[in-house]
Amino acid sequence: MPDLLPPPSPTPLPGTLDGLDVLRLALTSQVYGAATETALSPAPRLSARTGNRVLLKREDQQPIFSFKLRGAYNKMSQLSAEERAQGVICASAGNHAQGVAFAGQKLGIPSVIVMPATTPDIKVQACRARGAEVILHGDSFSDAEQHALALQQERGLTFVHPYDDPLVLAGQGTIALELLRQVEGGEYTVFVPVGGGGLIAGVASILKALRPGVRVIGVEPDDSDAMYQSLQAGERVRLDSVGIFVDGVAVKQVGAYTFDLTRRYVDDWVRVSTDEVCAAIKDVFDDTRAVLEPAGALSVAGLKKYAAAHELRDRTLVALTCGANINFDRLRHVAERTEIGEQREAIVAVTIPERPGAFLEFIDLIGSRAITEFNYRYAPREDARIFVGVQLGQPGERQELLTLLRGRGYPVLDLTDDELAKVHVRHMVGGRAPEAVDERVYAFTFPERPGALHDFLSHLQGEWNISLFHYRNHGSAHGRVLAGVQVPDADLPRFEDFLSGLGYPAHEVTANPAYRLFLT
Repeated sequence: MPDLLPPPSPTPLPGTLDGLDVLRLALTSQVYGAATETALSPAPRLSARTGNRVLLKREDQQPIFSFKLRGAYNKMSQLSAEERAQGVICASAGNHAQGVAFAGQKLGIPSVIVMPATTPDIKVQACRARGAEVILHGDSFSDAEQHALALQQERGLTFVHPYDDPLVLAGQGTIALELLRQVEGGEYTVFVPVGGGGLIAGVASILKALRPGVRVIGVEPDDSDAMYQSLQAGERVRLDSVGIFVDGVAVKQVGAYTFDLTRRYVDDWVRVSTDEVCAAIKDVFDDTRAVLEPAGALSVAGLKKYAAAHELRDRTLVALTCGANINFDRLRHVAERTEIGEQREAIVAVTIPERPGAFLEFIDLIGSRAITEFNYRYAPREDARIFVGVQLGQPGERQELLTLLRGRGYPVLDLTDDELAKVHVRHMVGGRAPEAVDERVYAFTFPERPGALHDFLSHLQGEWNISLFHYRNHGSAHGRVLAGVQVPDADLPRFEDFLSGLGYPAHEVTANPAYRLFLT
């Protein structure tokens, strides 16, 4: 269901902007020295499926395949001659970096880009090809940002913030001016992806200043929802951690300007899952043959979820497709998760008798439904446990399948929404180890860079034995590992101290039902 927000507040915070301020900055912006007015494309398949008129604002068609060029160029084009000569600096692992590099090349401004060492080489080379000086530092955005701020002071450079700057967010807001010219009719709803808030702050401020009847809906991943949490709290909050899949909006704390504008001008909110984002990537591909990055498809996922929850029909719904800079390696992960996101696949664990003919009886019961995945290994016990993917024809069919299986006496565990099962356990079925006493299982996240897996194992391999390990590269800036470690109860406090000092985010998953069923 969509996520309810407190009512928009008309009162600005001291020292902040209002909608007319943003509008004035947008009307005097210089974005079209580099950016283009992007198309508003119909999405006929999505329109037919949702029962609405769905339009895509194609910011993925900018010269750098992202809207970020607008804000970066607007900021840099209005620097003084002295500031231009001195140069600019930013910290980014993605689209903002390419926007600054592109703007620097266009304007003849020296640009320094600090990126985490985890940044894929294709993005590093894209910035260097624009003439920027690229410095790789640290394993996270925070590491890169701190180094960039230190270099700013040392070299006297101008820092170009990715979102919390009036000129940057006004540059992004020029998208709203284009929408007002492009969308026919006065009543429509715009779905905007949200990270630090620069895009939604700029777009919502201008739309509400010029056409208050247009509704603006913010969309965030359910595991990177800093703006939603801040709006609920009534103040900016800082998340302890953020999800790694929709990396383009993975921000721990939103901006001060962006928070204030968002709380005053945004109508509603919706949060979506990784699987729903993957399904949205495919939806856009089916309609346009464009492959969006996860953040680029975020608004489409939100549009679909919001329209279904509110039973919207015959409305005009606009999704801002904000970027298409996806690593090719990530498409495997997207393809694996798309069917679940569309509710066209169920993942279940089923216990069947360990005897000849039991498999066939189970398949016969499934009937005409296609089996998408089937994992099994013999074990010396009376019952066999199988990991099964089943194709579904319609959203409600998952519950029908579970009811059917349970009605025939099969113990069934629904794993469709179990992240551990989908990322790790499905690749490890049958790996039981009776000798692995005192096993505790943890999910780790570590920076995805050359040598990172070796470093991770070097830290982990100490006096405790590793009894289980699964890692798979998904083309992301961070890798995910499932590791089992044999830790006697008496050693647990010392092991927890060891984890705290390890430097890698970790949480225990020993009680996860998929692990308990297949790997113990």
